[in-house]
Amino acid sequence: MGSETETLVARWLDLVGPPPVPVLSGPWRIGAMTPGGDDVDLVWRWMNSPHVAAAWDQAWPRERWAGEIERQAAGAHSRPCLAYLDGEPVAYLELYRVLRDRLAPLYPCRPHDLGVHIAIGAPGDIGRGLGRSLLAAVAAGLLAAEETCTRVVAEPNVLNTASIRAFTAAGFRRAGEVTLPHKTAALLVHPRTEEDLPQW
Repeated sequence: MGSETETLVARWLDLVGPPPVPVLSGPWRIGAMTPGGDDVDLVWRWMNSPHVAAAWDQAWPRERWAGEIERQAAGAHSRPCLAYLDGEPVAYLELYRVLRDRLAPLYPCRPHDLGVHIAIGAPGDIGRGLGRSLLAAVAAGLLAAEETCTRVVAEPNVLNTASIRAFTAAGFRRAGEVTLPHKTAALLVHPRTEEDLPQW
């Protein structure tokens, strides 16, 4: 980024806080994780399951996951969360502020853009349409929680066709591709209006 862009981003960072934790509709509920909680064990087990490890590449020891959740919870970049369906934990989510993420310089982001990462925990919950339903509820919840947010984005690996299908079925639109250090990603955008789709 050039110096003018860096100065502008620095000003934006002073204006935006951490991502909100939205209220979801229907049978879904989302809760922010707290460091040291029993939920760390659940996320650690999920992340070491083959179907999640293949997509996330974060099959870390429990201690590292505990530190990761503590780091996120203490900062303003992202919020580690659990999603519950009818009271049962189903998925791990990271809600993040794009402006504070390495994704920011790769497309024309806006100061209040929000992003989401998702992992469905149990293998038996894959292929049931839960991801699509949850992602639609999360996108709607984030847009409702922050009026200045006009876009919710995601960047799954272009090779992860199942994830891309779930996002697009939830109302996300494919706006292009971006290159990150560890993957080529599909940039998926859930806009508030058609005019909010990024153009570049």
